[in-house]
Amino acid sequence: MLQPDELAAWLRLLLTPGVGPESARKLLAAFGLPDAIFAQPPSAWQAVVGARMAHALETEPADLQHHLDTLLTWVAQDPQRHVLTLGDPLYPPELLQMSDPPLLLHVQGDVQALHHARRLAIVGSRNPTHQGAANAQQFAQALSQAGVCVVSGMALGVDGAAHEGALQGGSATVAVVGTGLDRVYPKRHLELARRIARQGAIVSEYLLGTPPLPENFPRRNRIIAGLSQGTLVVEAAVQSGSLITARLAAEQGREVFAIPGSIHAPQSRGCHALIRQGAKLVESAQDILEDLRFTTPSKEQPPAEHDSNTSHGEDALLQAMGHDPVGLDALQARTGLSTAQLQVRLLELELQGDVGRLPGGLLQRQGRG
Repeated sequence: MLQPDELAAWLRLLLTPGVGPESARKLLAAFGLPDAIFAQPPSAWQAVVGARMAHALETEPADLQHHLDTLLTWVAQDPQRHVLTLGDPLYPPELLQMSDPPLLLHVQGDVQALHHARRLAIVGSRNPTHQGAANAQQFAQALSQAGVCVVSGMALGVDGAAHEGALQGGSATVAVVGTGLDRVYPKRHLELARRIARQGAIVSEYLLGTPPLPENFPRRNRIIAGLSQGTLVVEAAVQSGSLITARLAAEQGREVFAIPGSIHAPQSRGCHALIRQGAKLVESAQDILEDLRFTTPSKEQPPAEHDSNTSHGEDALLQAMGHDPVGLDALQARTGLSTAQLQVRLLELELQGDVGRLPGGLLQRQGRG
């Protein structure tokens, strides 16, 4: 757990009006962690994010102390409560590949569920057909029995059925929600939320006390897609939040699967549209297991702690990058580092200004490197 002053600096960055994810990343890349950002003079901020935002950063948010006290109390009440910052070794490395990763993640449950070797998102309609709900439950149970962690949004309909199936299958399940973790939405999923926290984790980027605002749910979908190696859409109308998740998954280079349905059912039209756009039609959980190569035995390993004294030091990683743009897969092949280790190191180098991210998921050496 972060020290209170460190957590306060992260919260100040998050709460400052007008400082969105893009500006926050610019500040982090320029100055390092938030406590170092706020040690800079306003003129330094202005050079990075402009005069208006620099002026906003000068004033500590009025509700900062309230949010800090609330968060510290919440964490202290339960050892299964965690706050992960962008620079935390336990922060899911897959989310670091996104253009706007959450600065903070609140976690209720087993934080290791976020690092499960096999993760698949299952999403779909809040008002599924009877068959759609049954498909979500059955696919999730079969995948869970095969050792797959099911990720979903704990909403009514397909999400809830997917979590139920995953719990019955015995593997961990992760719910990414659009409220603060001191609230459960919808309320009828209160008991489901408790079971998910015991057998997996509930995750939110939103501060405690955040109500179920409509705009929060499409935004949380990027985390569902980002945490998963693939996304299965069970049922979805043409205008559906599930299609947002599928699009985000595809943009992040993840596989998208869809279950076909009746040509007469509105809930099937979104899936059919995805299939026409290149999503893979699936008829069984085995189709997904084989496509994602989840059919071979897997041994769960916790994310490795970073050791700055290993042979893969900073200079070695920069040397492996060279000076041309390079993809993550190629860099991993050159260094032999695990995905988790590599993402942590790259974030450190990015915060130091030695590495920049380019369109298409490419990385390039910068600055003094």
